[in-house]
Amino acid sequence: MKTQTCFVFPPFRLDVSNEQLWRHALAIALRPKTFAVLRYLVEHRGVLVTKDAVLDAVWSGIVVSDAALKTCIRELRHALGDNEKAPRFIETVHGRGYRFLPTITTQPVPGAKLKVQSAQSLPPSTQHPAPILVGRESELTQLHRWFGKTLNGEHQIVFVTGEPGIGKTTVVETFLSQIAPSGKIWIGRGQCVEQYGAGEAYMPILEALGRLCREPEGGRLLALLHRYAPTWLVQMPAVLDPMEMETLQRRTQHATRERMLRELAEAVVALTAEQPLVLRLEDLHWSDSSTLELLSVLARWQEPARLFVLGTYRPVEMLQNGNPLRAVTQELQVHKQCEELRLGLLTANEVAAYVSERLADEVIDQKNRDALAHAIHQRTEGNPLFMVTVVEDLRAQKTLGDIRAELRGVPATIQQMIERQLDRLRPEEQQVLEVASVAGARFSAAAVAAGTQLTISNAEAYCAGLVRREQFLRTDGISEWPDGTVATRYSFLHALYQEVLYERTPVGQRVNLHKRIGKRTEQAYSNQARDIAAELAAHFERGREYRKAIKYLQQAGENALQRAAHQEAITLLTGGLELLKMLPDTPERARQELTLQVALGTSLMATKGQGAPEAGVAYSRAGELCQQLGEETPQFFLVLLGLCNFYMSQGELQAALELGEQLFTLAQKTEDPELLAAAHRALGVPLGQLGEFARAREHFEQGIALYDLRQYQSPALRYGGYDPLMACLCWSAWVSWHLGYPAKALQRIHEALTLAEGLSSPPNLVAALSLTNMTHQCRRDVQRVREQAEVGIALATEQGTRHWLAIGTILRGWALTEQGHGVEGFAQLHQGLATCEPTGVKLGQPYFLSILAEAYRKNSQVEEGLSVVADALALANKT
Repeated sequence: MKTQTCFVFPPFRLDVSNEQLWRHALAIALRPKTFAVLRYLVEHRGVLVTKDAVLDAVWSGIVVSDAALKTCIRELRHALGDNEKAPRFIETVHGRGYRFLPTITTQPVPGAKLKVQSAQSLPPSTQHPAPILVGRESELTQLHRWFGKTLNGEHQIVFVTGEPGIGKTTVVETFLSQIAPSGKIWIGRGQCVEQYGAGEAYMPILEALGRLCREPEGGRLLALLHRYAPTWLVQMPAVLDPMEMETLQRRTQHATRERMLRELAEAVVALTAEQPLVLRLEDLHWSDSSTLELLSVLARWQEPARLFVLGTYRPVEMLQNGNPLRAVTQELQVHKQCEELRLGLLTANEVAAYVSERLADEVIDQKNRDALAHAIHQRTEGNPLFMVTVVEDLRAQKTLGDIRAELRGVPATIQQMIERQLDRLRPEEQQVLEVASVAGARFSAAAVAAGTQLTISNAEAYCAGLVRREQFLRTDGISEWPDGTVATRYSFLHALYQEVLYERTPVGQRVNLHKRIGKRTEQAYSNQARDIAAELAAHFERGREYRKAIKYLQQAGENALQRAAHQEAITLLTGGLELLKMLPDTPERARQELTLQVALGTSLMATKGQGAPEAGVAYSRAGELCQQLGEETPQFFLVLLGLCNFYMSQGELQAALELGEQLFTLAQKTEDPELLAAAHRALGVPLGQLGEFARAREHFEQGIALYDLRQYQSPALRYGGYDPLMACLCWSAWVSWHLGYPAKALQRIHEALTLAEGLSSPPNLVAALSLTNMTHQCRRDVQRVREQAEVGIALATEQGTRHWLAIGTILRGWALTEQGHGVEGFAQLHQGLATCEPTGVKLGQPYFLSILAEAYRKNSQVEEGLSVVADALALANKT
C-alpha cells in the first residue's frame, strides 16, 4: 500500500501517493524515473547517497549508465530552480554521489492534529529533524477559519503577535505549508529589517511583489501590475528590461502617494479575482510608515478581494515612542478591520509533549523524561525557542542521565543560551556568522566573503554546513548582483540569533565589516547603487564613511520622494543633514547640504503645508547656502520657488512678488519651458492677491500655454505639492471673474476640475474644489458653493488636509447664511476660521473675514460686521 506521506520543503511539496511535485499551487511535470530519483533523495535527506545506491533503487534489475542518473539530476535542478555551483536542494559530492539539503516537514494527514512532525522515513543519521510544533492547534485552526473568509471574498488583515522566540514564524510557516497545496494561491513574503531603518518606503511590499514576479507564473502578475499598478512596477527594476523601465518611468512620473495606494488596491482586486493572494509580512514592528499606511488602505477597501495579509510583530517593540505600528493597529482594531492572534507561552504539558517527541530515540526512561520536561519548563517558562535551544544543547552534550547534572549550568536567558551555542562552534564558523549578522537578517554569501576575505565558495561551504546541521541559518534563494556575482542567499533562523551575534561582535570590528561590505556591495551595483541606497547608507554610516553615507541618504530620500513617501524622505534627509555636521565646513559640504535642504523643504511642504515653519527654515537655510556658493547653482531656482511659496502662504505678498520676479528673470535666462511655466504661476498669485488682475491673468495664461503633461515632472516645481497646471487654471478663473470675464472664468473652472479628477489624486481634487469654489462665491452661485463645499469638506476630512477643510467650512457657512440658515451658517464660519488658524496659512485671510462680515450684514448685525471689516483691512494693510 502506498504511503500517504507528503514531504514539504518550501516552496515545494512532494506528494508521494499521487507521484506529483508541487510548487505552491503549481503542478510541476516530471518523468517517472526523475520523480523516483527525487523521492529517493528526499527520503534520505541530509545523507550522502552514492550513485550506485540511487541506481539500484530506481533502476532495480536494469543495467544503465551514470548518464541516466545525471539526466534525471539535471531535470530536477531545472524543475527546482537549483544551481549546481550554489545548490539549495541537491548538492553534488564529486566522485561519490548526492545529498538533499533542505529541511523537510510532512503534510498533516486529514483529521489529524495540526502539528509538524519529523519525517518517519528520514534515516537516524540526520542530526536534527524538522521542527516539531506543539500546543498551537487552536491557533492554526483559527488561522484556517479566517482564511476561509478570504476564500469567500472577504479580505483579512491578521497580526500574529508575541514576544521574541514565542514561535510566530513557525506558526506562520506551518499554516502556509498547509494551505499551499489546497489550490492555486499566490504567496508573497516581505521582511521588515531593523538594520536598514524604517526609511525604505514600501520595502516589504516591494520585496513580496518582486519575489512573486520571479516565480514561474510571475508573468501573469507582471501583466496585472503593468495594467493596474505601473507606479509599483517601476519600483522593481530587477524584473524589467531597460526599454520597459524607460517606458514605465514616463508613464509614472506624475505619481502621488494617493495614486500608488489606489493602484495597488485595484491591482489586488484584479489579481485576487484569479486566485487568492497571501502577503506574509515579517517583523512589522520595524516597518516603514508607508507600508503601514498601505495596510490601512487595504483594510478599509470596500471591494471584495481574496486577500489574506499575515503580519508578525513583537508588542514590546511598539512601546517605543513614535513607533507608527501602534497607532495603525489601534485604529484597525477600533474599527474591527483586523484580527490579532496573540501567542502565549507553552504549558507544562505542551513542553512535555515536545520533549517526549524530540527525545523519542534517546535511551531515557519515562520518569526521567517527565522530570526533564518539568525542569525545562521551569527554566524556560515555556518560551518555545528557549525550550528548543535547551533541548538541543543537552543532546549535543550527550548528558541525558542525571537531571540535576543535565540542567546544571544552563543559562538563565535565551540570549545567554545562544551565546553558549555559538561558543561551541569552530572559530571559522563563528567568524562567518558574525560577519553575516553585520550583512543583515538576510544576506548573500558574497557579502560574507567580502567581510571575511574568503572565496564565495568557502563562505557558502561554511554556511551550508550550518544549514545542514540546522544551526542558526537557512537557505533563502539565490542572490544575483548586477556585476554578475551569483551566490546563495541565507537568512537567520530567528531574528534573535542575528541580534545576539551583532551585539557580541566588537565595535571596531563591526565598523570595519560595515565598511568592507558596503564597499563591495557598492562596487557590485555600480551605477545601479541608487536602487539599494538605504542599505548602502546604513553600512557606510555604521562604517564611519560619512561622506558616502550622506550621498546614499540623499539618494534614498530622493527615492522616497519619487514614491511620494514624504515621511520616509524627511527621516532620510534629516539623517543626512545630521551626518553633515561630522564633516569640515567646505564648499563641497555646502553643496551637499543645499541639495538635502531643497529636497527636505519639498517634503515638508507636501506633508505640513506651504506655511509650515519647518519648511521655511529649510528653504531659508538653502537660500543662505546659495549666497555662499553663488546664484548659478542648479538648485537656486528651486530655492527661490520654495521661499516664494512659503512667503505667499504667510501673506507676505511683497516678499513673494520680489521672489517671483527673480524666478521669472532666472527662468528667461535658462529658456527652460518648465521653469518658465513655474515662474509665471509664482508671479501670478501674489499679483492677483495684490489686485493687479490683468498682469496676474497674463502670467497664468502664459503658464497654461507652456505646461505640458509630458514635460513637467519635478515634484519640487509643483505648487506646494499640487499639480501646477491645475493651480494656474484655478487662479486664472479667479482673476478672470474679477476682470469681468465670467464665461472665461467658468471655462477655466471646468478645465481645472476635469484635470483634477483625471489625475485620480484626492489632494489635487480637494485643492481644485476649494480654489474654484472661491470664484463661485464671488459669482454668488449660492447652491453651487454649498454643494461643492460639502464635497470638498468630505475629501479634506478623509485626507486630513486642515487648510482645505477650513476653506470648505467657511464657504459652506457663507452659503448657509445666504439661504437663511443663520445659526448653522455662523457656526460653520467661525469653525472654519478657527480651523484655519493652526495651519499657519495667512493667504486669503482678509477675503475670509470679508465673507464673515457679509454674513453679519445679511443678518443685520452691522456693528459686528464693521468690526470684522476693520480686522480684515488691518491684515490687508499689513501684508
